[in-house]
Amino acid sequence: MFKRTKRSLTELADEDLLELARAGQAEAFGLVFERHGGPAYSLAYRISGSRARAEDIVQEAFLSLWRSGAGYDITRGSVRSWILAAVHNRAIDALRRDQVRSGRDVSDEGLAERVVARERTELEVERRDEARRVRDALQELPQEQRRVIELAYFGGFSHTEIAQLLELPAGTVKGRMRLGLSKLRISLSGEPAIP
Repeated sequence: MFKRTKRSLTELADEDLLELARAGQAEAFGLVFERHGGPAYSLAYRISGSRARAEDIVQEAFLSLWRSGAGYDITRGSVRSWILAAVHNRAIDALRRDQVRSGRDVSDEGLAERVVARERTELEVERRDEARRVRDALQELPQEQRRVIELAYFGGFSHTEIAQLLELPAGTVKGRMRLGLSKLRISLSGEPAIP
């Protein structure tokens, strides 16, 4: 059996790289990390609100995926959706552990106040205010609509990947997305809701 060069590895699909990783080729798994580490970090950061925590979550998730590479099933979605689902689960587990340890709920605003900002500008204040308004508007949505929007916009999943993850028809996912975004637009614009 010949050893593949890095260049030939980069030409392989994610699924093929995972096969090689299962056979013990760490370099193949390293390429999977290079391809999907950025979106994984973005998702972990979005959920945890902490750069250090997001790095830990991504590291734990990828280590777990490396150990259980056989857990990937091509019929259930893409490699990216498999990775992001693992990161999402790790991030939620980390939040729950933190809440149990502290014995109370921790709001995003409370976390932001504990982190020392390099500079507090009016632009940063406006950005945080807008982020709070979006979070509040998202919380007002029904769970099924909020879930598909979060997976699409914060998780980077396509409609098809969301449908596979949630085991729903693609049309249902698109409908929930359309309805949820419409409600968000109305909520954020300040217009009265249509009965």
